[in-house]
Amino acid sequence: MIFYKPKKLSRQFYTRNLLFVARDLLGKVLVKKSGSKILSGKIVEVEAYHGDYDQASHAFKGKTNRNEVMFNEGGYLYVYFTYGAHFCANIVVGKKDKGIAVLIRALEPMKSIDVMIKNRFGRKLIHDKEKYNLTNGPGKLCQACGINRKHNGVDLTGNEIFILNQPKLRSKEIGVSKRIGITRSVNLQWRFFIKGNPFVSRR
Repeated sequence: MIFYKPKKLSRQFYTRNLLFVARDLLGKVLVKKSGSKILSGKIVEVEAYHGDYDQASHAFKGKTNRNEVMFNEGGYLYVYFTYGAHFCANIVVGKKDKGIAVLIRALEPMKSIDVMIKNRFGRKLIHDKEKYNLTNGPGKLCQACGINRKHNGVDLTGNEIFILNQPKLRSKEIGVSKRIGITRSVNLQWRFFIKGNPFVSRR
């Protein structure tokens, strides 16, 4: 019997076309090392942002101190603080100096779920209904995984935070829609999610 051992995504995965990367991230596994613990979750929902012509992108008006990580080549983590309340994690995509990224909107928890629960709710146990609220949003997943400002600029080909490869999903498994919670470039169909997954932030 042959066992499949997933490998870390390479730089070449991230430097491709924005929408190809966004769709292909679905089903991949985000991994974060936290002391002796390994936290992980399957990526079930993403949104794409392009600095050249997408007014909702942080990079639309050019490079700033806040968004400079977005202008790296693909394969870096761009983390920002929003609404004075939570962090959001993005995967930088494409070639250097382009300002392109994919927001991770939701994860399906896999490993060290007890740590995620403690990070999110400050307790050991949760009710059945709460388990789907653990990582079903960009701020929630960052809190659960302990991702914050100090992780801005982390190289995803390194060993602190990375993404493991998984078989590519079939087109019929992927849902497509407009992005959520934005007021500019609202008609772009750049939100992708795994159909039927209970951890998707909005159905």
